[in-house]
Amino acid sequence: MLKMGQVYVIRHKHFSEGLSIRRIAKDLGVSRNTVRKYLFQDSEPKRKETTSSPRPVLQKVSGRIEELLKEWENRTTAKQRITGTRIHQQLVEEGYEVGITTVRTYLAEKRRQDQEVFIPLVWDPGDGVQVDFFEVTVDVDGKRQKVWKFVMRLMYSGRDFVWLYERCNQIAFLDGHVRAFSHFGGITRRAIYDNLTAAVKRRLGLEVQLSSRFLALASHYLFEPCFARPGEGHDKGGVEARGKGLRLQHLTPIPRGKSLQEIAERLLAEVDRTTHRRKDRQGRTVADRFEEEKRSLRALPQRSFSARRSEPVLISRQALVRVDAADYSVPSHLACLPAMAHVGVSDILLECRGQTLVLEKVARGGRNVRYRNYLSELARKPQAVRQVASRVFSELGEPYQRLWSLLSECHGEREAARVMAKLIGAVVKHGEKRITKLLQDVLEQEPRLPDPSEPPQQVIVPEALSHYQVEAPSAATYDHLLLGVDHE
Repeated sequence: MLKMGQVYVIRHKHFSEGLSIRRIAKDLGVSRNTVRKYLFQDSEPKRKETTSSPRPVLQKVSGRIEELLKEWENRTTAKQRITGTRIHQQLVEEGYEVGITTVRTYLAEKRRQDQEVFIPLVWDPGDGVQVDFFEVTVDVDGKRQKVWKFVMRLMYSGRDFVWLYERCNQIAFLDGHVRAFSHFGGITRRAIYDNLTAAVKRRLGLEVQLSSRFLALASHYLFEPCFARPGEGHDKGGVEARGKGLRLQHLTPIPRGKSLQEIAERLLAEVDRTTHRRKDRQGRTVADRFEEEKRSLRALPQRSFSARRSEPVLISRQALVRVDAADYSVPSHLACLPAMAHVGVSDILLECRGQTLVLEKVARGGRNVRYRNYLSELARKPQAVRQVASRVFSELGEPYQRLWSLLSECHGEREAARVMAKLIGAVVKHGEKRITKLLQDVLEQEPRLPDPSEPPQQVIVPEALSHYQVEAPSAATYDHLLLGVDHE
């Protein structure tokens, strides 16, 4: 079948240039019948459907091909898959007379018939969001590391929420929802996910058992969780495609920042700015569609969901509590008590005997020890003060660091630790603010050494004592004490 451009050339050469059919056929390398067809019958090429001819060989081997595919179904992997060449080889070994092209044609038609047909979906305002995590790379304070990008996409307007987390765990998953709903200012009727463990505890066919914390989140915001079929990521293709697009548009080259939160805030701001530039086929921007959609969003509840994991813990004799394989110090008077840890994305709320402490999270295997928590114990243990002096006085700051340096230089660390232990005791008893002010006043009064050239100052004494003369003693007066002789 000729292309439309070739048909135009044939008709132009004959009707405009007056060339013969024979000449046109020779010049273009086509048959004269083809030239006549487009000159006098069809002015444009048309596809002619032909009936398929009988294929006796294919009909003979098709049954065996199906049997081989079924027999080998459990003996393959993604990299060791069944090919037409391997099927043809097996058929030849079994005595079938068949060409490899016939086998490949049969397999190609089978794949075409078996492939899934995708249905074009329609999203109404406020109908649903799609959610997923994506692995990305960032430079945090000069150190390159892998982090996780949480993406929630409003399917009608196409507006995105994105945030970065150090871990892809349930706490980050819940926290992403809380931040996203707050950012959008409302909640959709449905949310679509794949079968991630942060949400799904167990799945048997179409029956999905949700994890308790995710069920609590869905109950709090009253949205319907929906899940894609296992292994079918295209069931939520909107967020899949957008997640890759965000990585290329806003995370290339690799972003840098002093903290992960700084990078996440900058990323979200950049994504929000694009809502005024991105347009659909009708020319409406994402911002325009979102203005329409937000009127259909369900209002947020009065209080936000607590995206934390709660677990009971026991404070050790060292006043340390272990959470997620990391140690955190607490005030020493709480040692050996049970407590409740509420683990968040970046901090831990520890509740013990009506007291709530905020602990900054550290990596697994790390330690977050604040020696201010041990001041009452350090006041009774000068040797421990000497052992942790660099850290405890670094936390206390000036003027404690300066005083420690002066005492260590003059009297040595052992004696300095004894003095500083007593000073720490005063801090515990009278308060750090008061003792710090007094210590600053003392250290600001620099001692003034006397000048030998200046005359000695006269000491004013009472008149009744003015006639007494005090002579300076001589060391020789006390030599008799060394000799054991009485002084006459």
